[in-house]
Amino acid sequence: MIPRYSRPEMVSIWTPETKFRIWFEIEAHACDALAEIGVIPKEAAKNIWERGGKAVFNVERIDEIEREVKHDVIAFLTHLSEFIGDDSRFVHQGLTSSDVLDTCFNVQLVRAADLMLADLDILLAAIKRRAFEFKMTPTIGRSHGIHAEPTTFGIKLAQAYAEFERCRTRLVHAREEVATCAISGAVGTFANIDPRVEEHVAEKLGLKPEPVSTQVIPRDRHAMYFATLGVIASSVERLATEVRHLQRSEVLEAEEFFSAGQKGSSAMPHKRNPVLTENLTGLARLVRGMALPAMENVALWHERDISHSSVERMIGPDATVTLDFALIRLAGVIDKLLVYPENMQKNLDRLGGLVHSQRILLALTQKGVSREDSYSLVQRNAMPVWRGEGNFLDLLKADKDVSAKLSNKELEDLFDLGYHTKHVDTIFKRVFGEV
Repeated sequence: MIPRYSRPEMVSIWTPETKFRIWFEIEAHACDALAEIGVIPKEAAKNIWERGGKAVFNVERIDEIEREVKHDVIAFLTHLSEFIGDDSRFVHQGLTSSDVLDTCFNVQLVRAADLMLADLDILLAAIKRRAFEFKMTPTIGRSHGIHAEPTTFGIKLAQAYAEFERCRTRLVHAREEVATCAISGAVGTFANIDPRVEEHVAEKLGLKPEPVSTQVIPRDRHAMYFATLGVIASSVERLATEVRHLQRSEVLEAEEFFSAGQKGSSAMPHKRNPVLTENLTGLARLVRGMALPAMENVALWHERDISHSSVERMIGPDATVTLDFALIRLAGVIDKLLVYPENMQKNLDRLGGLVHSQRILLALTQKGVSREDSYSLVQRNAMPVWRGEGNFLDLLKADKDVSAKLSNKELEDLFDLGYHTKHVDTIFKRVFGEV
């Protein structure tokens, strides 16, 4: 995490202060359950909540203790005992470190998911607004980067909306999958802790008990979570890349907002560069790069090892903070995106009508010409236009083989741009519902 690409709401989830507060809550909720079933005195559980709840955990003090004991949870428990006093002997009864660490990590991941779901809602709202704004704005569709057939800029954005809606659904499922709690003790057998304690802690933290935790919560859950973040990052990059292409000088159909006083280049004062979407492309690479180590964390030794620990201490905050920032940045890009319909029309017209070639091909087949011959007739008139030698419609009218099948009026009708937008409403209804 670096401040340049971080938002305070997400960063706060991963601070040591937040982590230690969650650790305390796990321990205190466990004490409540232990008191309820008669394992520890109820007065002790009450005292633990009162004194620990008021405590301001000193991160430097915990770090100092850890340097001696070489164990983070023990360091925390030692510091906690400095607030609680004698009743601290009832804290961590029957628990193992992973119970605290894994449950806390999942609480943090759930909170992070909630922030990212809110981010996606902001992004979806921005995309939807702009999609309807340019619903019927014609633009050229491209395949392989080459002019293909007309579409609308609204359809381009509708595609992005549908994709990010799928991303949101995936994140909801990933959140649900990782929202589990383990309070099952060493090797996960509940030998020294009643399963009812786990159920109580899970309920209080908004989690579900992990069915079988061995001594750690299975990391396939986390692999799915971080893989989902990677997929969302890829969708961020897809839309960012589209904006970058549209902003190229030769295209200039849309571009990032350029504010007063902004400068694009230290050397060339004329530059207006797609810096935000280029930045998003880089951030997406980082988030995707954190999915693979999460998958490699799945294969732990026997009931527990800590080879996953160092990985998660880094990818937990880094992946969520980075994607949170990227989603909000992308929402801002789309919200303020400068769109140039006149340039879209210019680009549509650049190839002298070649974008209508398929309509001519199909019309000839409807007139009885074989598909192979139709293709040859259209292509032989298209290639000179591709080289800048004439207008497609004029060449078709002058071709005796074409004119023998299609009248001038029929050919002109086949160049109607509106033909390509007749099902826009259908697409929008599929994406947005009733429109």
